[in-house]
Amino acid sequence: MSVAVVLLASALVIVVALLAAAGAGKLARLDGATYPAALTRAAVTFAAVITLAAAVASAFAALLT
Repeated sequence: MSVAVVLLASALVIVVALLAAAGAGKLARLDGATYPAALTRAAVTFAAVITLAAAVASAFAALLT
């Protein structure tokens, strides 16, 4: 059961990160950024969301153990 919960949570985090990255890229393009610059902003946003999720997960793990 716990493996399924971990896989579902991981999938949810990845989907949220992809949505945030797509939004950041679209907003960058609407702001007039070039395609490489928009892609860079999207990649940075994706990495930031994944990093934030890892930090929150490790904090929860420390509190629960």
